[in-house]
Amino acid sequence: MRRLANTRKVGHLGTLDPLATGVLPLVLGRATRLAQFFSGGEKTYDARIQFGWSTDTYDREGERVSEPVEPRFTREELDAVLARFRGPFLQTPPPFSAKKVAGTPAYRLARKGTPVDLQPVQVHVFELDLLEFDGATARIRLRCSAGTYLRGIAHDAGRELGCGAFLTALRRTASGEFAEVQAFTLEALETLARAGNLREALIPAAHVLPDFPNALVDTLTAGQIRQGKDFRLSPFVERSGSKYVKAVGPEGDLIAIGEVRLPHVYHPILVL
Repeated sequence: MRRLANTRKVGHLGTLDPLATGVLPLVLGRATRLAQFFSGGEKTYDARIQFGWSTDTYDREGERVSEPVEPRFTREELDAVLARFRGPFLQTPPPFSAKKVAGTPAYRLARKGTPVDLQPVQVHVFELDLLEFDGATARIRLRCSAGTYLRGIAHDAGRELGCGAFLTALRRTASGEFAEVQAFTLEALETLARAGNLREALIPAAHVLPDFPNALVDTLTAGQIRQGKDFRLSPFVERSGSKYVKAVGPEGDLIAIGEVRLPHVYHPILVL
């Protein structure tokens, strides 16, 4: 993407497992500084689970760590186990994960055979639907908080059912405010870039972070904001009590993210 956009400044809004496909929002240029405001977004996934044994990575790319066991449970029994993963709960991240142990990603330690001790973290599954089940494999759709590991849910469900399980496919269909219908393949981006039309794939910075109300400012105020000065907004415009606003200039470009300091007075905490 750096090559296609001709910029070194490219960031992403959430990693994907190596086997995963789907939505991976990227931020380019000055917009990379906005990444900090996206960290808590919800994610939606479509996943397939194989029952019968476990792997060390909790997915199909790992080594088998349990003897094969023929799954012997009904769809109703599976749904009852999956129900335990709906709502808020503590989840221990997989040993093969990007979680850091004393500054080192856990997966690097796990690859060396070093024991990995990760602490449980609070996650929240808002929706979990069992779409398909044939006795040995299942397909689920799930909407969850950031930091939730579907590999962990598959592994734990297999353990509860006494047969082991692991992910065979994972597709992220939405990441926060960004949905699959908005996404472009790398091949499509390559085509747009060759034609000089890469901008067609970009979402203007002023159009993201919909929870932050847009605050239109004039040229004079925009200049003051760029100097780091506080700015006052009209008290007659409803802004839903948001802590932050997006200061948008006369030409529709995002000038800054402002944080409320006094009623209707904001301080620019990030200037683009």
